[in-house]
Amino acid sequence: MSVDLLTERIIGAAIEVHRHLGPGLLESVYEDALCYEFELQGIAYARQALVRTRYKDRELSPQRVDLLVENEVILELKSVAKTSDAHVAQVLSYLRATGLHKGLLLNFGENRLVDGIKRVSL
Repeated sequence: MSVDLLTERIIGAAIEVHRHLGPGLLESVYEDALCYEFELQGIAYARQALVRTRYKDRELSPQRVDLLVENEVILELKSVAKTSDAHVAQVLSYLRATGLHKGLLLNFGENRLVDGIKRVSL
């Protein structure tokens, strides 16, 4: 499956979750629901996957990404009024650390999830 088709499937699953739950819940609730939706749709994922970052010749403390989907796409979930440049930078740092090229920042805090979707690429 192409990465673009995968991101469309991910977005569709996220919209389904948001349609049922609406905005205003904790990020962890959306993560639980999205993982269940992925299972229903047969989309493989790793939850709270560790990402290692290197500085010169040293490996730094690992970071955790919210979701790694099909070992291709990083998902960063938020439930805030508005996302910031710092949230996008967070996804970019995960992409650099993993060597992956596509990430999605999904903000379930928006009234309409489509207003809270940001595609991030390296």
